[in-house]
Amino acid sequence: MPPSPGRSGGNQPGRRNRRRRHRLRTVDETSAGGLVVNSTAGLAAIIGRVDRKGRLLWSLPKGHIEAGETPEETAVREVTEETGIIGRVVTAIGTIDYWFVAGNRRIHKTVHHYLLDAVGGELSDEDVEVTEVAWVPLRELDEVLAYADERRLVRRALTERGDGSAERFGVRPTRSTGTEPG
Repeated sequence: MPPSPGRSGGNQPGRRNRRRRHRLRTVDETSAGGLVVNSTAGLAAIIGRVDRKGRLLWSLPKGHIEAGETPEETAVREVTEETGIIGRVVTAIGTIDYWFVAGNRRIHKTVHHYLLDAVGGELSDEDVEVTEVAWVPLRELDEVLAYADERRLVRRALTERGDGSAERFGVRPTRSTGTEPG
């Protein structure tokens, strides 16, 4: 009985191996940014970017750490570049890491986030990577921010701040089971 040509290619040894799979090169990237807050007004400056599907997604400003920069310096620079607002770092609020594919690279991104007090500047969307910028009431961030991990960071940061910001501006405390969808 002759061999079946089935999935293995029958009597053509190595046929499956001819189709070489292109392995994606894994790259680690590190960024920093954060939540810049005008505490007296109860507002946060956030950025909007259009995704591949044409949707405007709101997020915290962030960007790559440049040579010789600390994550804190990067957070201040990126917040200023992407929103026009000058911030002063108050405290670290957490790190988020995630994976994505771009071109022929599989990227592992780590983003260090900081709480910043707005100390100057004017809201501006001049950065070419940003579609829109906005001051958003702190109590609305949970509904506006596109990414669950950023929403959790914001809730935790405002709750842990200890100055009554969370209660004063209607921010719900974080109740994480660790099983929420990303």
